[in-house]
Amino acid sequence: MDILIVEDEAEIAQLIQLYLEKEGFSCRTCRDGLTALQIFQDQKPDLIILDLMIPALDGLEVCARIRQKPGSKDPYILMLTARGEELDRIIGLSTGADDYMVKPFSPKELVARVRALLRRTLRQGGQSQNYRTASFTIDLDQRSATRHLNSQSEPLDLTTLEFDLLATFMSYPGRVWNRTQLIDKLWGDNFFGDERVVDTHVARLRKKIEPDPANPAFVKTVIGVGYKFEDSAVSSSP
Repeated sequence: MDILIVEDEAEIAQLIQLYLEKEGFSCRTCRDGLTALQIFQDQKPDLIILDLMIPALDGLEVCARIRQKPGSKDPYILMLTARGEELDRIIGLSTGADDYMVKPFSPKELVARVRALLRRTLRQGGQSQNYRTASFTIDLDQRSATRHLNSQSEPLDLTTLEFDLLATFMSYPGRVWNRTQLIDKLWGDNFFGDERVVDTHVARLRKKIEPDPANPAFVKTVIGVGYKFEDSAVSSSP
């Protein structure tokens, strides 16, 4: 697994790199946002450890640009910052970060969180199935999703987590999921961080599957509880 460390404090960057390389990860470092975007485009890292306060472009802008144009790989992003106020965490997660750590931090905890994020791609338990509704088809073996609207079919370009989230919703249509249940289903015991990261991923999924994300027809909010998936002619096949 390739990791990009974007940190302008050399000692912190070296410490992170040391601990991660001891665990067998391949690491590269840079000190500013523009260089980080260039490395992302050229090297396609699996995960980015992104400091919030960096030169050229700050971490929020770097995160936002990566999420807008992920290319062939949409990396996990762990945001790292000295600012720990709740509002800062919410802004970071809403921009597209998958996790958030506040300085000073434990290098061992950082490694654990990195492993937890990267392990998400391996969480594919359960019986192999295809899920179908009137508007969607998911092939779990091929890891592909298709939307059928207005007599047209189009493949959906989903990240690993977006795919798993849609598959979870389609596997239990009509069921209401709260954040804790979705975290347990998608991440299990490997989750670290703020449970509101679920809201971020639901919003990103809606942008890709809903005709009008502001008025979702499929992934609906149940106020005070969570989310549920609704569509007609639901079926599943092994």
